[in-house]
Amino acid sequence: MAITTTSSALLRLLQLSSVSLPVGGFSFSQGLESAIEQGWIRNSKQTAEWLRWQLTESVARIDLPVLFGAMSAMSEGHEDGWRNWNDRSLANRETAELRLTETAMGEALQRLLKTLDIPHPDPQGEVSFVALFAVAAQHWSLSPALTAQGFVWSWLENQVAAATKLVPLGQSQAQLLLGELQPDVAIAITQAETLDEFSMGGALPALSLASCWHETQYSRLFRS
Repeated sequence: MAITTTSSALLRLLQLSSVSLPVGGFSFSQGLESAIEQGWIRNSKQTAEWLRWQLTESVARIDLPVLFGAMSAMSEGHEDGWRNWNDRSLANRETAELRLTETAMGEALQRLLKTLDIPHPDPQGEVSFVALFAVAAQHWSLSPALTAQGFVWSWLENQVAAATKLVPLGQSQAQLLLGELQPDVAIAITQAETLDEFSMGGALPALSLASCWHETQYSRLFRS
């Protein structure tokens, strides 16, 4: 999938994937805080390994296929198709906390889309963040591949920011980590392009356990 852009599209992508987008992405560690509490992650190398596995086995196999499918449905004006991808996104969240991450950010993005007068389908239930991310991207005529880069980068930046506080990492270490994981972004997008609604789906038992344990973790900084 070729990546093409214009100046206006690039600016919209930066707006949509910015850490300042008011959707609360910084509030969720997605199991990372619990993994550190368990002693699984103690340094930058272990952080990179944790994020790389999550990127290739979860983001690439769940979030990105949903993103591509939801964008395709919106481009065809197929709202029921979009709802199908929205529901698939939520169904693939293995714990209450991972689902909370998806729905809380989805509700925040839904409010933002209303403020920006961006029309979006009624999800007829809980709403997925990545499905609404696709709506905004399609509204602004962003290409799927470009949108995927922005989405993954936003996810990765939030996770590294969480690791910076929790491991902890220094600011320079965090920047080195972002650079180290950049090639994996392209790998994840290429992998996701081969998947459809019948082949998507991921399973990371350690992530699921960490997410479950985080729900009752005595002292924590993040919502999930």
